[in-house]
Amino acid sequence: MTDDRKLEMTIITGLSGAGKSEAVATFEDMGYFCIDNLPPQMLPRVVELFALEGSRVDRVALVFDVRGGKYFEHVGEALAFLRDAGIRYRLLFLEATDEALVARYQSSRRPHPLVQSGLLEGIDRERRLLSELREQADVVVDTSTLAPRELRRRLEETLLAEELSGQLFVSLVSFGYKFGLPNEADMVLDARFLPNPFWVPDLRPLTGKDGLVREYVLERPGAKEFLDRAAELLRFLAPLFLSEQKRRLVFAVGCTGGRHRSVVLTEALRELLAGDALLLTAVSHRDLEKSG
Repeated sequence: MTDDRKLEMTIITGLSGAGKSEAVATFEDMGYFCIDNLPPQMLPRVVELFALEGSRVDRVALVFDVRGGKYFEHVGEALAFLRDAGIRYRLLFLEATDEALVARYQSSRRPHPLVQSGLLEGIDRERRLLSELREQADVVVDTSTLAPRELRRRLEETLLAEELSGQLFVSLVSFGYKFGLPNEADMVLDARFLPNPFWVPDLRPLTGKDGLVREYVLERPGAKEFLDRAAELLRFLAPLFLSEQKRRLVFAVGCTGGRHRSVVLTEALRELLAGDALLLTAVSHRDLEKSG
């Protein structure tokens, strides 16, 4: 092995049906050499191959998952090998709710790799098998509500964040508490202290993307101070996270339905942080299109 310090690896894992195939396609499009369903025991040989003199491969994405059967039990040893060899790697974990996974399997009619007595039983078994890997993950992406194109965009944002030098990528997410907390959120702020535009008849059918709703929310007492303090918190945390090699932060703001207050505030927060040298921001609205 002659040049393994230049080799950067992304390990992709997660629940079956959560989008690993789309993840592999995204990595390939970004110039990564990808290997799907690699037996973990083969990792040292792969590293040795790419480290040979003349190899032009310096970015590799590997998929380890339960399709490997007994081989998958050695994934911990594979990750330990990378650490001991001083090879830089990051662990990406994809997950989804039981409901989303069941719907995807029913639509595709493909069997779950761990099904014995039923689909939900297989999903639950897989969650338990992967629980330790999830805890080690550098990035966790919940794909429950993401279309393939949205997952691709989320992964591109994540990749960009990981490859930045000296910047923290902040993913600002609006959501509705009635639909549950975002699983991938690192920090959550509650905007339900502000009056709800839903109860204003003219504003109810609109969203936080509309000017009238934005004006209504931002003019409420406390809204401006909320934004200023949230921006101050992120600016304070950025250099501290970067010093610990954490380059992506999911910062979620919630209201009741995720259509008015939280949408306005995340959009306004992105504008407030624009131009900050340490922060790169993107906004997504998880529940904007929901009405139930």
